[in-house]
Amino acid sequence: MKTTKETKSTPVKPVAKKVAKKAAKKATATTGKTTGVAKKATATIKKAAAAPKKAAPAKTTAKKAAAAKTVAKKAAPAQAAPKKAIVESHAALVRRARRINRELAEVYPYAHPELDFENPFQLVIATVLSAQTTDLRVNQTTPGLFAKYPTPEDLAAANPEEVEEILRPTGFFRAKTKSVIGLSKALVEDFGGEVPGRLEDLVKLPGVGRKTAFVVLGNAFGRPGITVDTHFGRLVRRWQWTDETDPDKVEAAVGALFPKSEWTMLSHHVIFHGRRICHARKPACGACPIAPLCPAYGEGETDPEKARKLLKYEKGGFPGQRLNPPQSYLDAGGIPAPPLGAG
Repeated sequence: MKTTKETKSTPVKPVAKKVAKKAAKKATATTGKTTGVAKKATATIKKAAAAPKKAAPAKTTAKKAAAAKTVAKKAAPAQAAPKKAIVESHAALVRRARRINRELAEVYPYAHPELDFENPFQLVIATVLSAQTTDLRVNQTTPGLFAKYPTPEDLAAANPEEVEEILRPTGFFRAKTKSVIGLSKALVEDFGGEVPGRLEDLVKLPGVGRKTAFVVLGNAFGRPGITVDTHFGRLVRRWQWTDETDPDKVEAAVGALFPKSEWTMLSHHVIFHGRRICHARKPACGACPIAPLCPAYGEGETDPEKARKLLKYEKGGFPGQRLNPPQSYLDAGGIPAPPLGAG
């Protein structure tokens, strides 16, 4: 027998062909699913790999921003760091405080109360009106008030509504009207129409506290007193004369550092300095005559040119707060304030 005849394949029947085709389709489907899973896995891996690449720019931006800040700090003009609290004996504090006052007396030899007045009655009324407003606004308002009501008797008998209209520019005009009319009535009824010259009597008047009383005593009667207003309290704490915040305690603490005879002018020197150079938010440290003595030097602008631009009133070439300032103020280059409504 020949071998070729024995190796010939037997013809496949139609049923067997169908079975073979189904098996092939299942195998193809399985392979397709596997391929799809593989593709999804690959895509996930690619996304995971791409994520750090997206985050990279943020890190780079942060590094650039940090570098920019460093450059900006180097480029910015250096500001002197504020001095820390100093430790000194009481005797050393007294010497430093008195030296500051002497320096300020040379800078402000014309220091004076910045309220216009011609007599004790006008001063006490003006001081009461100065609460919650500027001395300038009071000085612009009182000429009309005193022209119509020149004496305590006149103001005591005034129509409240008419007084309110005059005092409207000073703010809180209803409460102030009540105070000045009540004060005038008290002067007429209890003191014969005269302003008393004693602290204990002044503080009994409506609207008059210790600060107002010391303004009147020191400037109308020549009796020493310390006026603890906002500027005074702020500066003596900045200079570390005291850390007290209560006005009465500030008065006592600072009063102990100076002879009583210097109290009134000390108040003027400190208040003048606070209004012109040693501002609350942006003190002009670079233009301050007492910088070497100040523990807070550096809190404000230390560049001399920039600091000079922060000066106010006569130190900056601007009008002051009084419409009728003393001649010594005018001689020093001071400019009178404009009347109400004049620009």
